[in-house]
Amino acid sequence: MTPNRPRHLDSPLVAALIKYMSRAQVWVFRRTAGHVGGRWRIGAGFRKPVPTLLLEHRGRKSGKLFTAPLLYLVDGDDLVIVASQGGLPNHPQWYFNLLAHPAAMVQIGAEQRRVRARVATPEERKRLWPSLVALYADFDAYQSWTEREIPVLILRPDDEGH
Repeated sequence: MTPNRPRHLDSPLVAALIKYMSRAQVWVFRRTAGHVGGRWRIGAGFRKPVPTLLLEHRGRKSGKLFTAPLLYLVDGDDLVIVASQGGLPNHPQWYFNLLAHPAAMVQIGAEQRRVRARVATPEERKRLWPSLVALYADFDAYQSWTEREIPVLILRPDDEGH
């Protein structure tokens, strides 16, 4: 076990809690056009709320559409998201879905836009990580709680909807 890792992080209850809290956040976000649920106010976000988007992506096995609320950083025309899953040992399902089906839709506030996802190169991750930690300090804690390298993904505008 990695040092400083919360004792109950690997409990099935934590994964279930993340799942149901995410569903509730998506429901409220959609009904309020992001006025409620559009800023993350938990952990490091309590004092410094973090912008949140909804990522609609296709399941790699089922083909069904799923939606995940995620913190994001603006990097020029791109949006940057982090597959941290709170420092859990495995990548989130949406990460694997984006690898299989990189075309996705994001909603920020009331605005929706098509994006194409890709994993940041090691050089891009190195450049972006300090900005991501400045945005949400808990990303550094999450990285220290897991042995996996937490993936950083770049969402590029996809006006053609491929």
